[in-house]
Amino acid sequence: MSRSVSPIRLRPDRPRSGLPPEVVEARRANLPRPTFPEELPVSAKREEIARAIQEHQVVIVCGETGSGKTTQLPKICLSIGRGVHGYIGHTQPRRLAARATAGRIAQELQSELGQAVGYKIRFNDRTSPSSYIKLMTDGILLAETQTDPELRSYDTIIIDEAHERSLNIDFLLGYLKQLLPRRPDLKLIVTSATLDADRFARHFPQPNGEPAPVIEVSGRLYPVEIRYRPPQENEDGEIDINEAIVDAVDELARLDPGDVLVFLPGEREIREAAEALRKHHPPHTEILPLYARLSAAEQERVFKPHGGRRIVLATNVAETSLTVPGIRYVVDTGLARIKRYSYRNKVEQLRIEPIAQSAARQRAGRCGRVAAGVCIRLYEEEDYNKRPAYTDPEVLRSSLAGVILRMKALRLGAVEHFPFIDPPAPKAVNDGYALLQELGAVDEARELTEVGRQLARLPLDPRIARMVLAAREEQCLAEVLVIAAALSVQDPRERPAERTQAADEAHKKFTDEKSDFLGYLKLWKFFEEALHHHSNRKLHRLCREHYLSYIRMREWRDVYTQLKELVGEQGWRLNDKPATYAQIHRALLTGLLGNIGLKQEDGHYLGARGIKFHIHPGSALARKSPRWVMAAELTETTRLYARVVAGIEPEWLGSVGAHLIKRHQYEPHWEKKPAHVAAFERATLYGLPVYTNRRIHYGPLDPEESRRIFIRQALVEGDYDSRAPFFLHNRKLIAEIEALEHKSRRPDVLVDDELIYAFYDSLIPPGIHNGAAFDAWRKEAEAKNPKLLFLKREDLMRHEAAGITTAQFPHHIEMAGRRFALEYLHDPGGPRDGVTMTIPLIALNQISAARCEWLVPGLLKEKVALLAKSLPQKLRHRLGPLQEFAAEFVERVEPSDMPLAEAIARYARSERQLVIPLEAFRPETLPPHLSMNFRVIDEHGRQLAMGRNLAALRAELGHKAGEQFAAVAQPKAALEGLTEWSFGELDEVMEIRSGSQTLIGYPALVDEGDSVSLQVYDAPDKARAVHRAGLRRLFMLQLKEQAKYLEKNFTGLQTMALQYAALGGDAAELKRQLLAAAFDRACMAEPLPVNREQFEQRRDEGRTRLNLIGQELARLVGVILTEYQAVTKKLQTVKGFPEVVRDIQEQLARLLPKNFIEATPYDRLQHFPRYLKAIALRLDKLRADPSRDARAMAEYAPLQAQWLREEAKRRKQGETDPQLEQFRWMLEELRVQLYAQELRTPAPVSVKRLQKFWESLRR
Repeated sequence: MSRSVSPIRLRPDRPRSGLPPEVVEARRANLPRPTFPEELPVSAKREEIARAIQEHQVVIVCGETGSGKTTQLPKICLSIGRGVHGYIGHTQPRRLAARATAGRIAQELQSELGQAVGYKIRFNDRTSPSSYIKLMTDGILLAETQTDPELRSYDTIIIDEAHERSLNIDFLLGYLKQLLPRRPDLKLIVTSATLDADRFARHFPQPNGEPAPVIEVSGRLYPVEIRYRPPQENEDGEIDINEAIVDAVDELARLDPGDVLVFLPGEREIREAAEALRKHHPPHTEILPLYARLSAAEQERVFKPHGGRRIVLATNVAETSLTVPGIRYVVDTGLARIKRYSYRNKVEQLRIEPIAQSAARQRAGRCGRVAAGVCIRLYEEEDYNKRPAYTDPEVLRSSLAGVILRMKALRLGAVEHFPFIDPPAPKAVNDGYALLQELGAVDEARELTEVGRQLARLPLDPRIARMVLAAREEQCLAEVLVIAAALSVQDPRERPAERTQAADEAHKKFTDEKSDFLGYLKLWKFFEEALHHHSNRKLHRLCREHYLSYIRMREWRDVYTQLKELVGEQGWRLNDKPATYAQIHRALLTGLLGNIGLKQEDGHYLGARGIKFHIHPGSALARKSPRWVMAAELTETTRLYARVVAGIEPEWLGSVGAHLIKRHQYEPHWEKKPAHVAAFERATLYGLPVYTNRRIHYGPLDPEESRRIFIRQALVEGDYDSRAPFFLHNRKLIAEIEALEHKSRRPDVLVDDELIYAFYDSLIPPGIHNGAAFDAWRKEAEAKNPKLLFLKREDLMRHEAAGITTAQFPHHIEMAGRRFALEYLHDPGGPRDGVTMTIPLIALNQISAARCEWLVPGLLKEKVALLAKSLPQKLRHRLGPLQEFAAEFVERVEPSDMPLAEAIARYARSERQLVIPLEAFRPETLPPHLSMNFRVIDEHGRQLAMGRNLAALRAELGHKAGEQFAAVAQPKAALEGLTEWSFGELDEVMEIRSGSQTLIGYPALVDEGDSVSLQVYDAPDKARAVHRAGLRRLFMLQLKEQAKYLEKNFTGLQTMALQYAALGGDAAELKRQLLAAAFDRACMAEPLPVNREQFEQRRDEGRTRLNLIGQELARLVGVILTEYQAVTKKLQTVKGFPEVVRDIQEQLARLLPKNFIEATPYDRLQHFPRYLKAIALRLDKLRADPSRDARAMAEYAPLQAQWLREEAKRRKQGETDPQLEQFRWMLEELRVQLYAQELRTPAPVSVKRLQKFWESLRR
């Protein structure tokens, strides 16, 4: 029974230098007298344990789970008088365990909880001045070291469950090791069921150097049988752990009644196992989850009495201290989620790992407390034996930033020398310092900064503390305190497995599309309003309706209250105005710089130091993820997830993370407009690009390099906007010498840039690297010597450029009555290498391509020599030395409109008696600079196109050039509505004045239907193409009556129209062509009339014979169409000879297009009946001797192929060649000779004759 205690005012959290004697005596007099259950194994050892505690400062107690040490050790301490001079402090790793253990001890001491036995956990202090035993979490005791560095509130400290080796436990043990020599009165007891006793004993040596005593407590209430049941693979070769759990529970159900505790790694696995068990077991079997994030109400269900059978599915939260009542059996999956910190990626990883042997023993010890127990391990015994004996201490798998910060603040020395049981690796220490540097808490020397000292005063995670500190500067303290408090507790939003959808819907009102942090503020506002308008009962109901944990909401509020009081003690004031999004998130960003991420194309985020992560699916930003984010934490489960995420602006990183940003300047260069050296800067934060290509002033960063760039690029290369006399003089002089280089194509006239650089470098003093500083110095220096910076011509030239004259390299070339500017550039491989001719668009069609082949005199000799060199050797060697031949040609032959290759061939024939076929030249082998480069510009001087292929430029811009020419020339020279020759002499070429320019035009009559017009064209071939039709129309208008009569009276027109339809024409088209061809024969003989007198004479002559000519033409066309009809019928009978059919069809297509009447001269048209008869005879002979036909085709085909290629080439270039046309008709005569010799030809023709003609054609 507990005894009453005098009302002594004792503040347990403040240091006591020593209690007054009367207080000590009062506490001794009221000391509880504990009793000990004899059935507990620890009771048998209590005298030995008591004696050890009295004789030694440190005692290590090891005992099996269930031996009673957790509840009996504090009572043993009471029995020997401990607790009189201070509390018997008893730590537990979890709040739930501290609360439950305090209740059990108080019950055994028959005292109310909070009297002789109390507990203190976060935000809940149930101790009193009369308390002797104080249960608490190890974190509470660690926090008290800041206010009570020597722990004077305690005379005995029990560190229970030390095997968990949490960061708090290891730090406490190291702290106590340093403290014990200064507190010889303090007793320390370290205990656990699975403790590595030797290591702990060596950590606390006695004064004589011997390890601290170790007391083993063996035995337990009831034995536990261990069974190994490794799961078997299914048909797919996979292991189903849930199936193994069901089998194990079934096996245990066949034994005596009792509850089952199943250990699983995480919440998801608990939900899956629960679903599998519910499908397999009857409804009266109660299946309950137990994990840390579970609401308090659901946790309490596990500890309440029940009837029937119960299966509890728990994480490792039930491994130690926490005793689930009624458990007789345990199923151990052998797995747990172990938190590990990745020093490389700077993230916490919650990975499922096999547990250590000590943890397996702890799990087995959870059963056998009410009766003999059974533990089924779902793995092999061999696997168990291979596992490590103990779980890695948290200090070896956690970030040490908080520990280092606290040690710095308490002046405990360097963390490297702190007496940890297992000292952390150097990389862990470095990582801790790195995080503190990220937060600005330590400097490069690893000493605390002012920020660090302020952070140490805030009992928070260093990241959270940094946010609060920044919130003060950003004027958003009110909002950030709420968020910081939320990040310090478990998320109050609950999501029961059976009601996930309803929970998600209820939580939607608390989400923010841009920031999960702002979601906390919405939730806070909701709860605060409810708190002021609802009773406590209604508030509980409201929380349940919205799937919120009331306890965690109150816990959140308690943390906020403490934080608010804390900042109030610092003299900080909360902001009155609501903070902006930027203010809040900039403050939060100060603590989360290592948790930023940049979105990549494939959807994942690239984080600090190259890690890759995804936004957690539960985040409001998971669907519409911004480009840059920050996260409250990065946790690795099945993949690396960012939790509690917000979008940020990269600009914030430049200010918030200024101390971490690495800047790299690159590509320093001179900028003409600001007249200074600039560079591009790239900034990265942990490898992420904060900004790139930011232009900065480079001069102050590197004055020496900037001076070199200024001299080289501004002064030597001339990229400087200056009207200084020296600069204008020097640039003009250099430009003149460079022009000589381009013309001579010798880059060795101008001295090297290094010599010019050395000239300026020797005169300009150090430190001058921009235009302003240079001009200031120059004006002062030129006042003494005005010519100081002037270069001399002789100093810039290596040698005289002999022969570089205007005659050899003219500035202009004359063509089509105008001058075209020439520019020279020596840039091998460049697009403008050689000579560039600038052509206004209006004159593009008037340029002579042949004349441009001659280039300029200075380059002609080289081009002739290389053209001659391109000839086959048997021709080339007969020219003699090529350089002499080229010089001789250039001296004797004047440039003309004849193609250069043709001029060379003619000269060789006349001077060397050497026949050179034109195709023997290979101009494509010449270097580009020996072909004229054409630059086409518009009327404003803007470049439209450039290239060396004049035909391609005309194809692209020729039509536009013609339109521009017509727009200028037609208003000055065009006449319209002409029906008679009333416009005087028609010259072949005419000059047109337009402003200051003279245009050369080519006049032509244009057919307008009921009249003609006189128009001027920019090219003779265009004029010729339309003039003949226009002149014919003028004759028709003058002979209207004759034309009408003839049109109505063509012989056999109806029959011809039916036959002509096979060619795709109709009767109207046939009459039009017959009429046009009749007028051509009657009036259009060459030469065409060029004045009124000649026109009228030709008209009168044509009037008398027009009808006769028209009827004769109609009869000829009738014969042609009849023969054509016969040939087409015969073609249908020889389909077995496809090659022949195809050849004849191609021949007919060339002979008889739809416009063959007007397109074919009459002297050729009259031979068409013979050509068609020859085709018919060929078809008749084909069946009798197909081989003869094939031989003839073999002789004929090469000649036709040559002609087709050349004709296509000329047509593409828009050229006509009478000799090529003559060769075409010679080919038709050759067909007659080969296939129908009996029809005879007007002149002898053979394959050899055509070959010779072709050779002469190519010369």
